[in-house]
Amino acid sequence: MSLYSKATPAPGAAAFKGRHLLDLKDLTPAEVLQILAAAAEWKDRGSDPGLPQPLRGKTLGMIFTKSSTRTRVSFQAAVNQLGGQAIFLGTGELQLGRGETIADTARVLSRYLDGILIRTYDQREVEELAAHATIPIINGLTDQSHPTQALADLQTIHERFGRWQGLRLAYVGDGNNVAVSLMEAAAKVGMDFAAATPPGYEPDPARVASARADAAALGGRVTVCRDPFEAVREASVVYTDVWVSMGQEAEREARLRAFAPYQVNEALMAAARPDAIFMHCLPAHRGEEVAAAVIDGPRSAVFDQAENRLHVYKAILSLFV
Repeated sequence: MSLYSKATPAPGAAAFKGRHLLDLKDLTPAEVLQILAAAAEWKDRGSDPGLPQPLRGKTLGMIFTKSSTRTRVSFQAAVNQLGGQAIFLGTGELQLGRGETIADTARVLSRYLDGILIRTYDQREVEELAAHATIPIINGLTDQSHPTQALADLQTIHERFGRWQGLRLAYVGDGNNVAVSLMEAAAKVGMDFAAATPPGYEPDPARVASARADAAALGGRVTVCRDPFEAVREASVVYTDVWVSMGQEAEREARLRAFAPYQVNEALMAAARPDAIFMHCLPAHRGEEVAAAVIDGPRSAVFDQAENRLHVYKAILSLFV
C-alpha cells in the first residue's frame, strides 16, 4: 500500500539532497510521507548485499555527548548496509571537549565527511553545527526533539493499522522531547494526538500551537490534558517514555511522585480501544512508567519500533546525504 495520499504529490528526491534534518516541524507533510515511503521500501528490500548502495565511497560522522544503544547501532548499521563508513566521535575524542568552538568543528568536519549525526543535550548546539557546516546534519536527539524516533513510530503505526488518519495516539507522562516530536509527527499525517501530563510537565505551548495548526490542515486534532484515562479513550496507540531522562537524576524523587498516577498499566490499556497497541521508544523501566505485563504483553510494539529506526535511517541517509 502506498503511503501517499493521492491529493499530496511526493516531492522529488533531489529536494532533500544536502539538507539538514534538525526538527520535524521543518518538514512538510509531503516530505514526511516521502521519507516514510522510502523507509518502507528499504525494509521490504531487506539487507541483501546485492542491493543498491547509495553511500558507497561516503563517510558519516557520529557525534555523541549522550550515551545510546538504538541510535548509535541503527545509524551505524544503516550506513554500513548502504555501502558507506561511519566514524564514532565521542566528546572525549574531539577538541570540542577542550573548548574548540562548534563553528570551527563544523567547518573542519565538513572538509572530511559527507554528513554528521549528532546526539546531544542542547538543540542550539545542533542548530549551530548546521549553521556552519556544508554537509547535512541529522539530529539524533536533543532535549527538545527526537525527530528520527518519531518517524520510526509513524512507520510502525502504519504497519499495524494501514493508515494514520482516523486514529488517535495517546501519549501519557512527561511532555518531553519524544512527546513533542511525536506530536509534530502525528500532526503532519493528520492523526489525532492527545497528551496527558502532570502540571508543570506539559509539552512546550508554542510547539503545541504549531502542531495544532498542522493537524487541523489535515483533519487531525492535538489536545493536552491531565487525566490519562481521558487521553487514552478511543486511542489506537498508547505511548509513554521514561520519567527520568539522562541529566535529570537530581529530580528523580520529585518526578517519581509526580508521574506515579501516569503509569501505563493493564487498567489504562483497558480504557483504550480493544485493538490498541503499546509503544515506548526505549529504554524502559518496568514498574515505573510501564507495567511489565503491558510492555511484555501481546499488544506491545516496542521492538518493531526499535527495528524501524534502522529503516528510517536508511531512508534519511539515502535522501539527504
